[in-house]
Amino acid sequence: MPKLDRSPMRVTAEYDTPMPMRDGTVLRGSVHRRAEGGPFPVLLARSPYGEGPFRAIPLTAALEAGFAVVLQHCRGRGASDGEFRPWLDEGDDGYDTIAWIRSQPWSNGEVVMTGMSYLAGCALQAAATRPPGLKAVYAAMTPHDFHDGLKYHGGALALGSALNWGAMQAALGLMHAAEAGEDVGAAFGELLPAMTDQAAAVRTLPLEAVRGIPWWHDWISHPERDAFWQGLGETLRHDRIEAPVMHVAGWFDLFLSGTLENHRRLGGPLVIGPWSHLTAASSGTGRLDFGFAASAPAVQLEQRQLAFLQGRDTGPAVKIFVMGDDVWRDEESWPLARAVETRYHLHAGGLLSAEPPAPGAEPAAFTFDPRDPVPTAGGPTLLADPTNVGPQDQRDVERRADVLCYTSEALEADLEVTGPVTVTLRAETSAAATDWTAKLVNVHPDGRALSVTDGIVRTSTPSGTYTIDLVATSQVFKAGHRLRVQISSSNFPRFDRNPGTGRPAASATEADLVVQHQRVFPDSWITLPVVPR
Repeated sequence: MPKLDRSPMRVTAEYDTPMPMRDGTVLRGSVHRRAEGGPFPVLLARSPYGEGPFRAIPLTAALEAGFAVVLQHCRGRGASDGEFRPWLDEGDDGYDTIAWIRSQPWSNGEVVMTGMSYLAGCALQAAATRPPGLKAVYAAMTPHDFHDGLKYHGGALALGSALNWGAMQAALGLMHAAEAGEDVGAAFGELLPAMTDQAAAVRTLPLEAVRGIPWWHDWISHPERDAFWQGLGETLRHDRIEAPVMHVAGWFDLFLSGTLENHRRLGGPLVIGPWSHLTAASSGTGRLDFGFAASAPAVQLEQRQLAFLQGRDTGPAVKIFVMGDDVWRDEESWPLARAVETRYHLHAGGLLSAEPPAPGAEPAAFTFDPRDPVPTAGGPTLLADPTNVGPQDQRDVERRADVLCYTSEALEADLEVTGPVTVTLRAETSAAATDWTAKLVNVHPDGRALSVTDGIVRTSTPSGTYTIDLVATSQVFKAGHRLRVQISSSNFPRFDRNPGTGRPAASATEADLVVQHQRVFPDSWITLPVVPR
């Protein structure tokens, strides 16, 4: 791979360059390369969003590093022909694009891929086809599976993000069709409610009545990982990926679990910052700003990306931002081997303590009405309201009668929690089915209660012991702070409402919503990975 070259250069750029696929569809993109020299190794990025995401590609730095750069629109997007079908064609189209690149006189036959979110998924799907010449992949903030961690979490539909992203993609599709001369007036009118008033759209019942998003019915009518999702999963076979991969994640990114799972399965360098999906690589998110030290330039993320794609040393195997201490720290692996799984128990009366509860303690109770769900307050979201993300003050939520709070005594010393977090809940419901939600909260001495991480599990049994995956964090709870765990049965519209009848949520109507009487037993706990200080 090339060495960094800082000499002055002249660049040639070719736009709307045709790139034929195996089925005859012509995709298009831009080709950027030095005017002199070559042939070059090539950096490829593929996007379904038009030109916008390409601005995040380190174009100038890549050219200076000796790469040619190809920025291609996915089929049915930008200047490319064909029909956009989310995730379905990206593996084969990536393979064919790499083959086209390798046949060009300005290419030396070596290709690397880069991107964030859907672009990173395109890269991993291409890698799973094992295209000749693919040398490395940089994948930031992307899921590992199209069902688990993308459209569903713990069995619940990720309603807000699915509707927001689906409406955006549907609008892009209509724009593409209009540019091709099609009459899209009726289709645009059908989509308009989901685009302009998502606060109302997420309350649509039944959910299958949402209109204008071509793939909506497929997403909501397959709550289990059935043949529909398994077919899509065949396009992202981790066991077929041979190219090395570098992973980047955010503590408040909705694809944190996916990025961590990609890293577990594929290995490679891992960087995790205090970022959300829409504040990727910035200095903070939500109600917290960690300062310049938390930003991508401070951690030299662009330089690390290019070093990895060039096959050079990128430094530590794992680099994480430790919130609370607000520092970057190098680690040998993820999860941290020295972290000690420590239980904090949910005592009767609302105490959170490392001491087990006394036998025979009474359960806590609350009533959940899906007509009045607990509103989403921050977290790893991708909602129409871009400010409702990351650490947010929970005090308004915690005043609700349908939210149980368990709070520790003030900490006498700093407590570092770095690694996977789960809640084990013994609970029962009066309904045929219900959801159980959990949230870890950092309570400051001034009373602010800032969310750290959360999760959900959908159940179809009246009672049992349930595990709620809160994914992971790296948070130092400072001396004088308190730990808090929230328990409830909704987090809306981050997740859809459970009607309580046991029938599929997608077809539930307003008349199907039933009040659910919940009980949480004190032999429940949160498991925190405590790192010795």
